[in-house]
Amino acid sequence: MNEISISIADDHPMVITGVKKMLEECNHIHILHTYPDGESLLEGMEKHQQPDVLLLDIQMPGKSGDELAPGLIKRFPELKILMLTNLDSTLHVQNMLRHGVLGYLLKSTDKETLIQAIETVNSGKEFLQKNMQEKMVSAGLRIKREVSTKSHLTPREKEVLQCIVDGLSSQEIAEKLYLSVRTVDNYRFNILLKMDAKNIAILVRKAIESGIVR
Repeated sequence: MNEISISIADDHPMVITGVKKMLEECNHIHILHTYPDGESLLEGMEKHQQPDVLLLDIQMPGKSGDELAPGLIKRFPELKILMLTNLDSTLHVQNMLRHGVLGYLLKSTDKETLIQAIETVNSGKEFLQKNMQEKMVSAGLRIKREVSTKSHLTPREKEVLQCIVDGLSSQEIAEKLYLSVRTVDNYRFNILLKMDAKNIAILVRKAIESGIVR
């Protein structure tokens, strides 16, 4: 399993302690640095080794995480950002993803989800918790990215889409493609957003009409 380095920016010591506790037995994820505010984060990113993944709180004193994220991504193009927040808001999610943030994680998350989120974001893929995915889809929110190439389906997404059109369940797709069910659900969500479809029926119709699948 690939080694992943992370840094955490959050003004609540209990949150940082909690993340450390969750990851203490996870041998492939290492915490490089922690920062209590935006100013120390910016200073540390310039002085210290850059992490693979930055866990960034939205609500911090001084500059907030949503203000910092776009600048950090421009300054450090290889950096993957996972927002860590209590804000259960689809508008915040939409805004963050539009600016290049790859993940949005609530502080109430469990250990398994935290690890999966870090691994997913580190691989360059988006991660949203299932309840947030459902809220985004039901609200009909479409992520229009600044980089147009990201709007195209990846080869793996096309595989999953074909399976969906063939009527396979998430469990059946997972077994066929050797993925976890949660990973399949993440693919489903990303495909719905990219195809601008509010539900599976509309997705299947659009996929067939566009010729993406057989």
